[in-house]
Amino acid sequence: MTPGPEGDQPTTRIPRVAGEPADHDSATGPIPRVPAEEPAGVTAEIHENDRSEDTDDSGRRPTLLEQMGGIPGIIASTVPVAVFVVANVLFELKPALIAAVVAGVLVAVFRIARRQPLQPAISGLFGVAVCAFIAYRTGEARGFYLPGLLYSAALGLAFLVSIIVRRPLAGVIWHAVNGHGQGWRRNPRMLRAYSWASALWALVFAARLVVQGWLYNADEETWLGIARLAMGYPLLGLAIVGTVVAVRRAERTPAAG
Repeated sequence: MTPGPEGDQPTTRIPRVAGEPADHDSATGPIPRVPAEEPAGVTAEIHENDRSEDTDDSGRRPTLLEQMGGIPGIIASTVPVAVFVVANVLFELKPALIAAVVAGVLVAVFRIARRQPLQPAISGLFGVAVCAFIAYRTGEARGFYLPGLLYSAALGLAFLVSIIVRRPLAGVIWHAVNGHGQGWRRNPRMLRAYSWASALWALVFAARLVVQGWLYNADEETWLGIARLAMGYPLLGLAIVGTVVAVRRAERTPAAG
């Protein structure tokens, strides 16, 4: 019991039960709030410990696209390849390999200086190191593009298999990149749309494999490098547009029945 203002009856302070509205009406009017007291420093320590290492400052888990550094990060990971293509045209194999590795290191340093995600830079540097090693061991510039050909073959096969097992990778990857769940698989229209989109992605990787594989066997190093760049972002953009169109069309189509 605490004394109220002059002339008023004493007011009883009743702690608010969790989940009860703050301004609970009663016969005596609103019940005053009694703030819960916590030991000094405990709240800050709990919030700090609850923050996961893979969440940002707001406590939200970064999407896969954000972990990759966004579009700039994806572009940065391909800089060493572009440098190798140009340097191989202007110079010989060894200077081109050195230029590609140096470009990968500079991209990593640049992202460190700007405190940007390092995953794209590290992935690009690792990839160009593997390609450079194969080219150096074989003594042929076309060896630099061999891992990319194997990568396209593996992805094309993976997209085809995902359609057969009814887990189309276009949907799995798209929702993972954007931080969404995988509940779309329970929607037949969305499942069908992502299956068509996955078939488009498989076609893109198959086209890369066929064209670049033919240039690789023909030992056309310069044209192979040009094809690697020309069939990179343009075909990637085409596949993304196709995925968006297929999904939006499925979302607009009314459910049967």
